[in-house]
Amino acid sequence: MSSSCGGSCGSDQQSSCGSGDARLAQQDIAITKSLGKIKNKILVMSGKGGVGKSTVAVNLALCLAKKGHKVGLMDVDLHGPDVCRMLNLTGSLEAPANPDDLIPPLTYNDNLKVVSLEYMMKNRDDAIIWRGPLKIQAIRQFIADMDWGALDYLIVDAPPGTGDEPLSVAQTIPGVHAVVVTTPQAVALADVRKSINFCKAVEMPIVGVVENMSGFVCPHCGETVDIFSTGGGEQTARDFDLPFLGRVPMDPRVVMAGDTGTPYLSGDEDSPAIKAFDGVVAAVEQRLPPGPVTVNPFAGGCGCTSGGCGTSFK
Repeated sequence: MSSSCGGSCGSDQQSSCGSGDARLAQQDIAITKSLGKIKNKILVMSGKGGVGKSTVAVNLALCLAKKGHKVGLMDVDLHGPDVCRMLNLTGSLEAPANPDDLIPPLTYNDNLKVVSLEYMMKNRDDAIIWRGPLKIQAIRQFIADMDWGALDYLIVDAPPGTGDEPLSVAQTIPGVHAVVVTTPQAVALADVRKSINFCKAVEMPIVGVVENMSGFVCPHCGETVDIFSTGGGEQTARDFDLPFLGRVPMDPRVVMAGDTGTPYLSGDEDSPAIKAFDGVVAAVEQRLPPGPVTVNPFAGGCGCTSGGCGTSFK
């Protein structure tokens, strides 16, 4: 970046540019080192709000952890973080004694670690009024500064749309895959097609499409009724030649569970919604199996293939 000063910076400014470059390079190495211990990275995204994306992300992380996998859940919906509330996590940020040490994420259980901007705030009801650069830096710090350790899966919950947050994830996390969530309605499907084209534009592989809120589970008889349209998500997956991970019906207990911090879809009850979501999780597991990281990114003390500064790592 010092070359971008074009010789017009004073010596103090050039020094500042150089130190900024050095900090960025160090952060790049920290990001690569952290990601090198994570087997599968999954971005849960949607083109439209209100389709149950966070519900899918939280329950996907919980189900995978319940199966014995080591899982991280990273909430990059910076303006409306809900993950902590959905999991009833009330802890706060604990700064390490040594400033150079990594920051411990919140622990939900032995297999699930959680990072969200919400638990780093003094008042969780404060509005986050940030432009793009601050959001990009926050996402980079979520990876570089947090002690994720070795994980089978890192689930990233993104806000709706194709803006700063999903783009930053795509650019910061090489090898991340997308799970695209939609509802069957035509309006949601129009937006989800934009999400699919976003993934193509940034060369992010898509694990598959989830059709959420597909039908309604009657709280009295337990039968599923198609009060809305159904099958639109599956048709969209077919149109784009993408895997269809399954359709999950709407169940009033999902809403109540999210409000009370006791997620429902990852439970043990014998309900159509839980059975359907179990199928979604199994499909994700099949396409992105857990296991040890196949590439050792630590040769030479950093994340690059040459053992130098991290810039040539693939």
